[in-house]
Amino acid sequence: MDRKHAEERIKKLRETINYHRYLYHVLDKQEISEAALDSLKHELWKLEQEFPDLITPDSPTRRVAGEVLKGFKKVAHEVPMLSLEDVFNEEEFNDWLARVQKLAPREKFDFFAELKIDGFAISLVYQDGIFTEGSTRGDGKVGEDVTVNLKTIESIPLRLEIFKGQLEERILKNLEKRVLKGRFEVRGEVYMTKRAFEKANSEQIKKGLPPYANPRNTAAGSIRQLNPKIAAER
Repeated sequence: MDRKHAEERIKKLRETINYHRYLYHVLDKQEISEAALDSLKHELWKLEQEFPDLITPDSPTRRVAGEVLKGFKKVAHEVPMLSLEDVFNEEEFNDWLARVQKLAPREKFDFFAELKIDGFAISLVYQDGIFTEGSTRGDGKVGEDVTVNLKTIESIPLRLEIFKGQLEERILKNLEKRVLKGRFEVRGEVYMTKRAFEKANSEQIKKGLPPYANPRNTAAGSIRQLNPKIAAER
């Protein structure tokens, strides 16, 4: 295969793999078997080995766990990673809202609510839409660089995409400007589902090892593994 056709095939393979990755790991849907997906990944890997100059940082092959790390380098957060205080009733929520409104009296607030998931806080940094750095909260000011381990999590995109759909033109332009150009940081939590936790414990027991204590600690321990292959397995 010449370079031109290899470039076209590599582009198609990446699009197909990312499409099925999103379906399976984000939407919990499956259109092809795992064996078929593995075959596509292997074909992509072989082409990239043959044409290494076509390898990009956001290629699905960049998720593969590498060598054991000697340690994690420190990362200074541009803005401190703080934890939010809990509220336990409507009165406490209204008190909090009143404080927020005093800080921005002319603003209108909308809220997005979701279930509280107990996970491990992380920061993802994208440069021009490409995932370049992932770190832990640490002490809030300085965390640890766990980029290699985070790349093994299939639900974390290596390249950001905006699905236009019904977005208004002004919103679309604003998103493209803020998300796909320059530095963009996302903060959230890595967590382990109960199903994944039960599977991990089943493997532990088969090996004659003690079971893990809880999903939150297991997720945190997986991300802070010096061996990325262990993080990928969990």
